[in-house]
Amino acid sequence: MDHFLYKDGVLHAEDVSVADIAASVGTPFYAYSTATLTRHFQLFEDALSGLDHLICFAMKSNSNQAIIAHMAALGAGMDVVSGGEYLRAKAAGVPGEKIVFSGIGKTEAEMRLALEGGIRQFNVESEPEMERLSRVATSLGVAAPITVRVNPDVDAKTHEKIATGRKEDKFGIPIARAREVYALAASLPGLEVIGIDVHIGSQLTELEPFETAYTKVADLTAQLRADGHEISRLDLGGGLGIPYERSNSAPPLPIEYGEVIKRTVGHLGCEIEIEPGRLISGNAGILVASTIYVKHGEGRDFLILDAAMNDLIRPAMYGAYHDIIPVVEAAPGAEQSPYDIVGPVCESGDTFAKQRNLPPVGEGDLIAFRSAGAYGAVMSSEYNTRPLIPEVLVHGDQFAVIRARPSFDDMINRDTLPEWM
Repeated sequence: MDHFLYKDGVLHAEDVSVADIAASVGTPFYAYSTATLTRHFQLFEDALSGLDHLICFAMKSNSNQAIIAHMAALGAGMDVVSGGEYLRAKAAGVPGEKIVFSGIGKTEAEMRLALEGGIRQFNVESEPEMERLSRVATSLGVAAPITVRVNPDVDAKTHEKIATGRKEDKFGIPIARAREVYALAASLPGLEVIGIDVHIGSQLTELEPFETAYTKVADLTAQLRADGHEISRLDLGGGLGIPYERSNSAPPLPIEYGEVIKRTVGHLGCEIEIEPGRLISGNAGILVASTIYVKHGEGRDFLILDAAMNDLIRPAMYGAYHDIIPVVEAAPGAEQSPYDIVGPVCESGDTFAKQRNLPPVGEGDLIAFRSAGAYGAVMSSEYNTRPLIPEVLVHGDQFAVIRARPSFDDMINRDTLPEWM
């Protein structure tokens, strides 16, 4: 469920007309709903009730300061994958003890930044990273709390580019080698082993891969405890999918996901961390664009929008599907026609959908891409010298611009000419 609904024939974000936002800030833009963010976070809280737990919002899905601050106010921790995300979390008021640092390529500078600023844990992904973190922590005279990310060799049954838990993926340490890697961690100075980390992929639409992975983690917990390691925390990652295509069957609900967690690892007495991103922010956002032209081609019609692949790259990068709807509701029984929905960038890949049925659309008409709150704005670029588009946050009957559109002068003046020119 989200809070983007038609009211009096016009799409609204909560109680604000999307057309009114477009008139105020121009198109294209992203709009987010605080009510939807809140509801989705609470679904995970309810799912893990009865367990000692922390829900860490995966900032890579949406790292706007206002979104982070709202999530923090709800009680969320943060899952970060770079020094920049760490600093964004701190700038939004998130304390270090609620920040988890993930990612396979942490640099010495990033390790030092987090150790000096405060960190809940590092999710370590290789022996070289572990050894480097040991050296950095020892040089600072502190102990770095760590989990080791294990790769359980589980097929998450998701898109090739967002699967992370198979043996051929770059993430984590093979679970078969976990005991020797934990022995190494215990022998290194400056490290405090506190738990296990696992994350098998994103946009999972079945529970069976989670159950398989978490059962392996439960078995590993028993083995590591027998080896003398204190395993008090399990970071189970994120990855639960959302219904991008409303006509398809919905993915499992958070409450069902929570039942899997309780069934597989709930008996271990560990604190549970999960790191949802997409399910919290995905359906909490839309991308709104205007139609520049309706072009009649050879055997097909094109809607040419003012949004492009640099604003929402998921369709070009993953072949991803987004529901696309008119901002002004079509009349009942309006005849639909197929359109190729494209942007103005000089790339054939700048295509959002092919032969998508829509009611009649004319020049200047507004359309909205649903489920665009995750991996939309964060993956955008200024390709073709197109400005990053505004982000807007809605709260009831109010809205505010939370990232402004830069001017062309702002963009151009970031470049500098060398003195010999």
